[in-house]
Amino acid sequence: MSHILFFVHHQGRGHAQRTLAIAHELPANVRITAMTARPSLFDGFSRDLEVIELPDMIGAPSRTPALYDHPTPSVMHCVPLGVAEQRRTMARIAETLDRVDPSLFVIDVSAEIALLARILSVPAVKIRMHGDRLDPGHLAAYEACAGMFAPFDEELEQPDYPDWARAKTFYSGGLCTTETPVAERAAARAALGLPAEKQLVVVVAGGGGSGTPYAPLTMAARAAPRSEFHVLGPVHREGHETDFANLMLHGWVDGITDWLAAADIVIANAGDNLVHEIARIGRPFLCVPEWRYFDEQVQKAEQLGRLGAAHVLNRWPGSLTAWQEELAAAKTIDLERQRTLFDPDAATKAANWLADTARDLWAAPGSS
Repeated sequence: MSHILFFVHHQGRGHAQRTLAIAHELPANVRITAMTARPSLFDGFSRDLEVIELPDMIGAPSRTPALYDHPTPSVMHCVPLGVAEQRRTMARIAETLDRVDPSLFVIDVSAEIALLARILSVPAVKIRMHGDRLDPGHLAAYEACAGMFAPFDEELEQPDYPDWARAKTFYSGGLCTTETPVAERAAARAALGLPAEKQLVVVVAGGGGSGTPYAPLTMAARAAPRSEFHVLGPVHREGHETDFANLMLHGWVDGITDWLAAADIVIANAGDNLVHEIARIGRPFLCVPEWRYFDEQVQKAEQLGRLGAAHVLNRWPGSLTAWQEELAAAKTIDLERQRTLFDPDAATKAANWLADTARDLWAAPGSS
């Protein structure tokens, strides 16, 4: 029996949701273990799954100024000296890898842990993410891994991703962890109590990173007074904004599928699952990438723009005319091209590839 071990970063929910979607599709004869600093992310998972809690080392301090002062080696990204929580995390990972002796270690995400796996002689697969990742640390992690897994369509790959790394990368197609049925536009509007005829702009505000500012949205509402703007998620207020009757804040909602299906235009960031959720439905997409480490969202947005699957803004518009132009431009994107970026079978394809990789790596000579 193969045993696949996942390391799941606990920032946000996206890493865990992706792991759960793939784990659900793994063959029944594959044993599954997950390591994370937030075990609650796996609450309610229907399949038998061992969860190992890791210390939360994010933001933990070094114990002396002299230790804190040591610069980071170029081949690593976040390895401060004298942090007890970091030592305990790496020790727990090393102990688990030794005890479990997994067939395959799937890392979502950490370049340092990919290097640790190689040092411990454990075959690893690293999740491929967009961004400016040609630094020594990322390249070393790519080299150290037995394979790479990209949960998106190969057409969305960056042109600067090295050919040797691409050759060892499996592209599952666009993996969306949302399975809520998609209603027709009229039915979605009726379910949400929204007007049938008005132009509806749905804004999906990010809960992480730099967040979504409220002031530019008030300008959008003023620029398109006959449209309704519905904002899902939190916004950042500066205190000087003027509210408008056609700009409605809903805060967190349980699910966004009906909202996206009801929309004429979607304004959102370039988050991994969100991009595929929009592509799953197919809507004019005004993409405003948020700040993320290594310019992850900026790079992904550039590829969406290159393919014509989104109209990309590098900054929030600051005038009425600019908003009118950008909203009109969003309607010119290629919706059919956008829809091809979502693959309903992506999680199954990923699970099968991981199971096959685990089996093949440990196959005895001459076995089939």
